[in-house]
Amino acid sequence: MKNLFLIISLFSLGILTAQNPVEKFPYFEECKDLPVNELEDCFYKNLYSSLYENYKHPQQLPLNAGEKVTLRFEVNREGRFIPIRFDAVYAELTTAVRNSFEKLPVIAAPTYNGNPTYMQFVLRVPVPMTPDGSFQVFNGKEQENSVVKKSSNALDSIAFAKANEEYPQIISNQYNGQQLKSNGLIALSNQRYHRYEAAMNRIGNNAHTAVKPYTFSYVDQYFDLEAERASLMKDESTWLGKKWWNEHFFELAGDDYWFVVDPGVDLQIGKDSGDDINTFNNTRLVNVSGGIGKQITFGASIQESQGRFAGYFNREIESRAPDGGNPGIVPGRGIAEDGGDTIYDYPVATGYINYKPSKYFDLQLGHGQHFIGDGYRSLVLSDNSQPFPYAKVNAKFWKLDYTVLYTSLRDVRSEVTADDSFRTKFMVHHYLSWNATEKLNIGLFESVLWQDDNQRGFDFNYLNPIIFYQAIELQTGSRGGNALIGATAKYKFTDRITGYAQLVLDEFSGASVVNGDGSYQNKSAYQLGLKWQNAFKVKDLMLQAEYNRVRPYTYSHNTVVLNYANSNQALAHPWGANFYETTFIGRYTKDRWYGNAQFTLGERGLDINDGIDNAFYGGDIYRSEDDRIADNGNELGQGNRVTFMYAQLEAGYLINPASQLRIYGQIIYRDFDPHFEIGNVQEQNTTWLNIGLRTDIMNWSFDR
Repeated sequence: MKNLFLIISLFSLGILTAQNPVEKFPYFEECKDLPVNELEDCFYKNLYSSLYENYKHPQQLPLNAGEKVTLRFEVNREGRFIPIRFDAVYAELTTAVRNSFEKLPVIAAPTYNGNPTYMQFVLRVPVPMTPDGSFQVFNGKEQENSVVKKSSNALDSIAFAKANEEYPQIISNQYNGQQLKSNGLIALSNQRYHRYEAAMNRIGNNAHTAVKPYTFSYVDQYFDLEAERASLMKDESTWLGKKWWNEHFFELAGDDYWFVVDPGVDLQIGKDSGDDINTFNNTRLVNVSGGIGKQITFGASIQESQGRFAGYFNREIESRAPDGGNPGIVPGRGIAEDGGDTIYDYPVATGYINYKPSKYFDLQLGHGQHFIGDGYRSLVLSDNSQPFPYAKVNAKFWKLDYTVLYTSLRDVRSEVTADDSFRTKFMVHHYLSWNATEKLNIGLFESVLWQDDNQRGFDFNYLNPIIFYQAIELQTGSRGGNALIGATAKYKFTDRITGYAQLVLDEFSGASVVNGDGSYQNKSAYQLGLKWQNAFKVKDLMLQAEYNRVRPYTYSHNTVVLNYANSNQALAHPWGANFYETTFIGRYTKDRWYGNAQFTLGERGLDINDGIDNAFYGGDIYRSEDDRIADNGNELGQGNRVTFMYAQLEAGYLINPASQLRIYGQIIYRDFDPHFEIGNVQEQNTTWLNIGLRTDIMNWSFDR
């Protein structure tokens, strides 16, 4: 009976397990005719032989037995051996084993349900290698042989029968890049995302690229994140070297959980020669990510910052000052306190929890930023605004990707603040993406904003995830909501060249379009763009051209709270409306080095506001369209016409690919030339030089 109890106990702990009938080990050519249950032993035997055949022990090290090298690697869907991390006491040993590892042949890939998949391994190999040697294989069960211990105290009652030494059995040192396969969010970063899209936009892929941020697991279907990380690893043996160059600062993982923590910074020092300002930014941050089981992932970042920027950017901050005495709002970051001497003190906090109940759905709660589109700008929804609370539902199946976003926004202007409290408004956004062919993607979207008036709160009329908001807007009153509709498109001309477009309709009068009378009711915007990946056959060189055009009064509303904005920051393009813009961008990456170049040219129409002419010309989306200059005859750039030019060069080096810490240098040239110089609208010519060390988890947008 005792033996039977022990066998049952060991079986329940997974020590006696049958091979999963749907999984098949990778195998060398020598193993191809063996039964499935013998492939594992044959794999390890042939792997050891292949490594031994090419292993050369470092001459400077003695042939002492007892040294070991730990190998973390995977066999991918093509049957290739992909190194993740090699560890040893001596760097020479790591190099010797790695050199042998790189000569391994391509073998038959592992399969799951008959389909190629990847399989990860953690092995320890004694060195120097010998002809009759073998691996020590780690599978997370090394300590299970000691998990059943009976009490030695004969006086213990039967109630103690389940008592065991649980704490020593907890596994926490098995982190090997679980984040890269998880449903965690990849922080919004233009520098990171352009590399993923090069792979995701290949003809034949069923990827949907518009809704961002992506998850690691989604990108990994098209872009091998682990192979990229492995290719960037430096051969470091010390704890400090690994943490600085290769790894997360804190890593913890077991069989069904993982957790990483990275401290970070955004340190900048620079000089604005136009306004003769010494600029700086000092951000300290902590970034946390983790997962529990296969379905739950989470992440958070906390930033505390002080900064003084170039003169034009400081004026932009102060022009968006909220009610209550704070001096301004840092675009994309949030409300700033007065730090004295034109210094802004601004905290930022983001976070999310993601639940994936099945392979088709993601349910997410959080506080963060979003972006919809394939371009540099988005006329639908961008990360120009500071983070905001949201609930997100996403479904991917067949050729469709459907996203519903529920948000809570704020209007912080003095004229709408009541009882010292910022005005609350809500937005719901639907976006449906359809891969109509292997080359053509079509997207449809609608969104509606409404304010918390008449104790209305969150209007459950808009809770339905599948609905047409224009009909609901009529039922609740046209001044009670602001609905936008539109479409997006993407076409893959080749694996390397992709065209994209957006069309936004705020209001539309077909008769006015036909007549060409310039009605203010034709509130629309469109975007056209082209991306060329691996341009001129240069690997990892991306060239991009983009044109954006937004008619006057678009995104504004006759109820001023219902503008398409959050906390005095546009939800779409940072220029608001009444402009056109042409942008050219180049991005190049080589190992850990990168370089970016941008050139933007455009025209904007601002209000004159000289005390005589105070009409609304359609550029400031925070004003009421009831104050418009005219019903008809409106044209792009009307009002105080401004010619705008912006150029930026940046080069840098990625210090740590896990934490995304990088060092860079940047030079910005900006020319702002208005037709009328009135108040703060003055001709400005800025040359801004910056150098910095930053953790890349949020975009900066200085081109405004």
